[in-house]
Amino acid sequence: MTEKRSSLVFTTPPDDVDAVHGFLETVWSANPEVSDLERMAFETALIELATNVIQHAGGAGGVTCVLSVTADENGLAATLADTADAGGIVLMGREMPDALSESGRGIPLIQALVDELRYERIDDRNVWTITRGRAG
Repeated sequence: MTEKRSSLVFTTPPDDVDAVHGFLETVWSANPEVSDLERMAFETALIELATNVIQHAGGAGGVTCVLSVTADENGLAATLADTADAGGIVLMGREMPDALSESGRGIPLIQALVDELRYERIDDRNVWTITRGRAG
């Protein structure tokens, strides 16, 4: 299998996480060899990431995102670059909060579903990258 890359640009508002769901349907159609388990884990992580960006970074002016997904025989990767202000984001040592907490589950959930989650600030963009190796 050769590398297949797909991209989506969306702005919230008016777009929302449904745009990401629709985009992923086209990614999976183009990559039928990706197992249901790999799809579910990767899609859940990516939807959680996109939801966090939309909810926490959108602000009154909204946010524009560029999402790229790559699939090949080694795994799946996604890069989400957004135009939101830089935040005090710390990825190391994130633990799932206690059962009564109302927030704080997003990053630990993403980390549990993928092999790697990275964040960096590049120029005026927040750049998020997730990767998940393929089974077998």
